Order: sequence, then C-alpha cells, then structure tokens
Amino acid sequence: MKTLMLLLVAVSFAPQAHAASEEAANTAWLVLASVLVFFMQAGFALLESGMSRAKNAVNVMMKNYMDCCVGGIVFWLIGFGLMFGANVTGWFGMSHFALNDGEPWDYTFLLFQMMFAATAATIASGAMAERTRYGAYLIGAVLISGVIYPIFGSWVWGGLYGGQGWLAKLGFIDFAGSTVVHSIGAWCALAGILVLGPRLGRFAPDGKARLIPGHNLGLVALGGFILWVGWFGFNAGSNLQVSSSLGLIALNTHLAAVAGALGALLAQRSTASPVLLTTTVNGSIGGLVGITAGCASMAPGFALLSGLVAGFVVVYGMRLLDRLQLDDVVGAIPVHGFAGIWGTLAAGLFYQGDLFNWERVAVQALGAAAAFLWAFPVALVFYFLLAKTIGLRVSTQHEQRGLDFAEHAEVGYPEFNSTQTFDSEQWSRRG
Repeated sequence: MKTLMLLLVAVSFAPQAHAASEEAANTAWLVLASVLVFFMQAGFALLESGMSRAKNAVNVMMKNYMDCCVGGIVFWLIGFGLMFGANVTGWFGMSHFALNDGEPWDYTFLLFQMMFAATAATIASGAMAERTRYGAYLIGAVLISGVIYPIFGSWVWGGLYGGQGWLAKLGFIDFAGSTVVHSIGAWCALAGILVLGPRLGRFAPDGKARLIPGHNLGLVALGGFILWVGWFGFNAGSNLQVSSSLGLIALNTHLAAVAGALGALLAQRSTASPVLLTTTVNGSIGGLVGITAGCASMAPGFALLSGLVAGFVVVYGMRLLDRLQLDDVVGAIPVHGFAGIWGTLAAGLFYQGDLFNWERVAVQALGAAAAFLWAFPVALVFYFLLAKTIGLRVSTQHEQRGLDFAEHAEVGYPEFNSTQTFDSEQWSRRG
C-alpha cells in the first residue's frame, strides 16, 4: 500500500517535473543563443574597423563596444516595453518597462532581445564611419535601440503580454528579423550618411567614386567568420525553445551564407571586376540577412537560392550607392537593407507548402515598405537636428587627422603615429 501511494505521488508530480525540465532546457538554449548574438558585436567591430583606415580603428571599435552598453540600458528601460509589452492598439506596447519583477522566462527573453537591439544599432556604425562625432553617434544609437527599432518590432513580434502587432495580424513573416532588425538598422544608416555627406576625397569632382581601402583585411575576414558563427544563435535562437526544427533553421542559415559568398563572386566576375575579399565577405553576410526572415519556413534548396540572389543584390547595391554618391564605408545599406528586402520577399515566395502565394508576398512587401517609411524619416529628422545643434560631422581637420586622436586621444597603431603626442592640454584644445 505504501509503495502504491509513493507511485501515485510520483505520477502526479511527473508532469510538473517534465515542464520544469523543459523550461530549464529552453532557458539554457536561449542563454547560449544570447551569448552567440552578443559575440556578433565582436564580428561587427572587427569587420568595420578592418574596412576603415588605421587612423579611425579605435573610434570604430569604441562605437561597437558602446552600442551594447547604452543600447542595452535604454532597451531595458524603454525598448522592451514598447516592443513586447501589452499591445492593445497593435502599434506599440504599454507595459513591462524597466522590467525588475518578472517570471524567470521574462528575464531570459529580455536578455535575448537585448542583443538584437544592439545589432540593429550597430548597423549604422559602419556606414557612418570615419566622419561622425562620437557623442552624436551614441545619441543616435539610443534612439534606434530605444524607440525606432522597438516600435517597428512591436508591429511584427509584439504582444507577448497581450495584444498583437498590426503587421502580425496580416500574416507578415519575419522569423528572426530580416526587416525588423536588419532593414531597420540599414534605413537609419541611410539617413545618417545622407545628413553626413561622403568622406573627404571619396568622390571626384566629376562624381566618379574613388576607392578608400580599409587598413586590415585580415580583421574583415575574421569578423565575417564571427558574424557567421553568431548568426546560428541569431536565427536558431529565435525559435525560443529546444525542438527538432533547430536543425533545419541552422542548415538554411549556413546554406544561405555560402551561397551569398558565391553570388557575390559571380556578380563580380560577371562584370570583369576583381574578386575582392571585402565584397565576398559582404556577400555571405547578405546571404545571412536574406535567410533570416524565412529560415524556419523554407526548404533548403530555396534557402540556397535566397542566399545566392542576396549575394548579387549586395554587389549591385554597392555599385548603385557609388553612382548616387552615397558613401557607405562598409556596405551596410546593401547588405542589411537591400538584402533584407529581398529576404523578406523570399520568405513569402518560398514559404514551404504554399509556394508563390502572391497575397502573402504582397503582405511581405507591405511590411518591408512600412519599415522604410517608419525608420528612414524618423532617423533623417533626428540626425538633421543633431547636425544643426550639437553637430554630427567632425571638422575637416579632425577627419584628416583621424578620429582616434581627435575623439579619443589615442590611436590603435601608435608605432605608425610617432609624431602624435597626447598630453591632456593639447587634447583639450583639439577643437
């Protein structure tokens, strides 16, 4: 009889134990995915600094480093609530600001989403490199992490604590953020470079683009590899739980990346251009951006096709910016913006089990357009106001000297800058 009672007690507690074990496994997976997405910041820092000149290496690294810091705080204070709080209107959340008293899963989910917010802000860093005032850039990063990104995110992913975003109600598909994260960051970057203007000497008087090469292509390649690794956490982590679907998501992510590099290579060869490392790395990242929306709902063959097309989109997008005399130092707008649009449309075109449903594609196009019409004007007005008040662009002297010295009073390669001195009195008179 005693044995029977113990057996009955064990059976009654079995579902609770199973649920606790499942939550623990999901928590462990999401924390690991958060670490992988955080590691992407290192990839961005290496890639962007490598594509910049040596005299600006510290400045680029500092911007990427502080994106995590200021962006993380403002996302915790404001962004998370706007994005995932109770969304009764379908336009923005209205609860869970400065989350300090939640359930265990709330903290895990907040950690993961905080890393996404930092990624969105960092995209603007590379495009605006080598001529942006450090303090003004950080103010822009606060706006992106705390307002622009979260409000659009609420339209697609919002309503975790009640309600639903208006794009989600229409059936908009963006599993891990081709539009929510990457295009939003790219349209903010586009606004930034329009207000800033090109770097000194970037375009000839007749409008012809001049190459300003980066200082360390080894960092670019290493940054590309790190971003690739982190993207497995970015996409597979967005599943939010341990399940059998993780394998397909990770496979599609990898296939799109390799195809993106191949697409960039073929696009360069199609016009007899040299096959550049920087462009090829950007092609693989474009492939990753292009699969991010549909990585969970696409067959592997279509994932490869999506990445291949994204590689072409990146190369021709970079050439389009040159023709328009828009100076994007690292190619962030073609990689994250143009490839993000393509990936969002591809998620509708290649939806597994319902291919080429044009109603779904129309919803995808609406979502991509809504992202631009929200992020670009808001960022453009904000950067314009920064330019007219505290100043957005550094002086000509500081741009020529390099932002490492002008903005931080240190340089990344002091052995090549032996003529520079860094006494505090001189730095205080740098303006």
